[in-house]
Amino acid sequence: MSEFFPAPFLFEGTPFEMNRVMLIRLIATVAVVVVLAVWAKRMKLVPGRFQSTMELAMEFVTVGIAEDTMGKERAKKFMPLIVAVFFGILFWNVTKLIPFLNMPGTGVIGLPLVITLVVYVTYHWAGIAEKGLGRYLKDALVLPGVPPAMHILLIPIEFITKFVTQPFTLAIRLFANMMVGHLLLVLCFSATSFFLFDASNGFQFFSILTFAGGMFVFLLEMLVVVLQAYIFALLACVYINSAVSEEH
Repeated sequence: MSEFFPAPFLFEGTPFEMNRVMLIRLIATVAVVVVLAVWAKRMKLVPGRFQSTMELAMEFVTVGIAEDTMGKERAKKFMPLIVAVFFGILFWNVTKLIPFLNMPGTGVIGLPLVITLVVYVTYHWAGIAEKGLGRYLKDALVLPGVPPAMHILLIPIEFITKFVTQPFTLAIRLFANMMVGHLLLVLCFSATSFFLFDASNGFQFFSILTFAGGMFVFLLEMLVVVLQAYIFALLACVYINSAVSEEH
């Protein structure tokens, strides 16, 4: 667990304190900016492999996530946010699988909370801008077709759901998946090292099992890093669409 809270090596005791996790986040941020910038700058009429791959990934986000969830016109307004959320989280996640980094940038709760706060402010702002504060709160908190007496119970529940639970689960889902995946990899490969180099009396055989388990988890995490970026971006679209739509 200490890997999630490394000692600072720059600006200790200041708001700009730098440790290994922050450095990994910066590396991933620079990487995603460079990749997207190079792709945009080198676009050709006849695409190569890199351009084709990036176009497929971008189409997956813009069409498969944003437009399919919010509709083409509404998605256009929020597309920069959704693209930034998906690719940012993807690159911050994938650092857990890169040698010498081996730590997800989203494995410490601060970054997931910041991304969640951006999405949280966006969908409430979008709803208020579309409907006005009073109507937005009414649509968000008052369930249609419910007996008036039930509103005493349901309005507080809806308030907790819309204003507390949604952002909390959004951040925790991303953070917990990244943290647990990292711990599983550490446990499997640490056990492999122990059985291979420190165990005796035939226990070295178990290193094969733990190594195989570690490789299985590694392959599974390759899917998880993409899946968590997809889920976060998808839920961001769902929440924005729910905030601005007429239906409850």
